[in-house]
Amino acid sequence: NTQTKIQEELLKKKERLEAELSNFATKDPNIKGDWDSKYPRVPEGGLEEAAGEVEEYATSLPIEHSLELQLQDVENALDKIEQKNYGACESCGMHIEEERLLVSPETRFCKMCAEKQE
Repeated sequence: NTQTKIQEELLKKKERLEAELSNFATKDPNIKGDWDSKYPRVPEGGLEEAAGEVEEYATSLPIEHSLELQLQDVENALDKIEQKNYGACESCGMHIEEERLLVSPETRFCKMCAEKQE
């Protein structure tokens, strides 16, 4: 079954994204889908070490945001599978092409609507 295969792929992708995020962020227990980059500790090593940690924190923020968005799309697709409305374009309501879903199972739009948005 194609949908079962897609669901398995989405679950693997969710696990990978969560593992990636957990390398530098923690899941916010109060806000669904929100992760927070670990703020730099105040090291005893001096200003250079502190500056390096602040720079690393600043670099991780856009990565965190990108991974959160990807994870949100994956979780949204899994919810749609559970609710039995997976595969419908969020823009026009038409069925998203199977080849498109196999390549990017978390996609929200059919090819025509996705091209309009670009």
